[in-house]
Amino acid sequence: MEKIQIEQDIFEVMISAEEIQNRVAELSTQLYNDYKDKTPVFIGILNGSFMFMGDLVKDYPGDCEVDFLKLSSYGDEKISSGKVKLQKELTCDVTGRDLIIVEDIVDSGLSIKFMEELIEHHHPASVSVVTLLMKPNSLKYNVKIDYIGFTIPGRFVIGYGLDYKQRYRNLPAIYALEEK
Repeated sequence: MEKIQIEQDIFEVMISAEEIQNRVAELSTQLYNDYKDKTPVFIGILNGSFMFMGDLVKDYPGDCEVDFLKLSSYGDEKISSGKVKLQKELTCDVTGRDLIIVEDIVDSGLSIKFMEELIEHHHPASVSVVTLLMKPNSLKYNVKIDYIGFTIPGRFVIGYGLDYKQRYRNLPAIYALEEK
């Protein structure tokens, strides 16, 4: 198994680039089957979802629009601060539209809860959530996730858009902090 060292930490491949690309293509097909008669707005949650969102939309064969929200709950830490800050609001009108929220990872559920409350006042026709990674044992909030790429244990992960101190987003696979 491929490993990398970052400072004093060792990370090992949890999900390969090939596994990610195969699963993203499956999710895109599933979304298209559910939205083929509509023009959904994919809303990526920055910064972590940018690679997943790009690949998901690239594989999506139907008509769609794209926008982004930027939230922050981690800062430079390996665990969430427990507070979410809005750093970029939507730029398109989503009133009466079908929204597909694209997240990199659902950990505690705090960001999804915050985002759902934020979008609610826009009165969309529907809201679905797709996440690349889900940590079910870490959930602290009751949130509905409609599409899940991979269910993973509660380990700290980087790569494919996920970062540590804004670095390592460019890794093509998902790496998990080695358990000690």
